[in-house]
Amino acid sequence: MSIDDFRHEALDEVSSTNTIAIARARAGDPGLLWITANRQSDGRGRRGRPWVSEPGNLYSSLLLIDPAPQQAIGTLPLVVSLAVHAAISRVLPPGAPPAEVKWPNDVMIERRKTSGILLEAERVGDRLALAIGIGINIRHRPELSQYPVTSLAENGADIGPQQFFAHLFAAMAEYLAIWDEGRAVAEIVDRWRAVACGLGEKITVNLPDRSISGIFSGIDDKGLLLLDRGAEGIQAIAAGDVFFG
Repeated sequence: MSIDDFRHEALDEVSSTNTIAIARARAGDPGLLWITANRQSDGRGRRGRPWVSEPGNLYSSLLLIDPAPQQAIGTLPLVVSLAVHAAISRVLPPGAPPAEVKWPNDVMIERRKTSGILLEAERVGDRLALAIGIGINIRHRPELSQYPVTSLAENGADIGPQQFFAHLFAAMAEYLAIWDEGRAVAEIVDRWRAVACGLGEKITVNLPDRSISGIFSGIDDKGLLLLDRGAEGIQAIAAGDVFFG
């Protein structure tokens, strides 16, 4: 796979770019298709939360079809977060605070959320369609009750959504090639650990039915969060919302 294998469809206003990407899959699209929009009327984040979609930010989705064997799909969020981290790092000016990644795939600047990533999967016939929704706070930052937020503009990046998307387009092709359809998970995990936010700190993880706390000990070779709970040992967590402190 090379950067030339990817296609891009730029739209004005859509319900959500993920919705359009999945519709393309149902219509038989072979994947490696980017959808971008100037605005979303029904953007959404994880667990059905609304995603505010003002013009001036980036709203995008990448459609992948059968990108890797099933056992490797779980590490795809790490790949996506590394690509977003790389794109953001490339546009921040010298002297700006560095971008970091909060498990599993939030990119943070000074512990403030600057991106939203939502992976949605659907079986289409005998194919697995994956829509990777990526929203970047470029000029605006919606107020979120769960997390502090920031924008690229607040951190000195003078760039528009189309210009930023060019960096993301290149970085995603780069990191998907490194991942190599799941054959190079170890390389991805090593790179993720190098830019991880909060290693060794106390965190709380909100699970669907409860909250648990401990020390963030990193991730395992499958991308699961490792939570050191002291006398209770280390617990591997596949999904949850992480809060520092």
